[in-house]
Amino acid sequence: KYLVPADLTVGQFVYVIRKRIKLSPEKAIFIFINNVLPPTATLMSNIYKEQKDSDGFLYVTYSGENTFGE
Repeated sequence: KYLVPADLTVGQFVYVIRKRIKLSPEKAIFIFINNVLPPTATLMSNIYKEQKDSDGFLYVTYSGENTFGE
């Protein structure tokens, strides 16, 4: 669970997640909300308002992928 500031963008959120899970630089990370890749400039607060679950949580799925064919 993460509590994020209202003014955090998706791109900044991805950066925080990368740091928390200690993802190596050669790996890419993608986040999905309701199986959709959100624009990186969108505020997390806007996504929360539009996509939150009935229980009040915003569920985010992330996926890592090797870059440069590794």
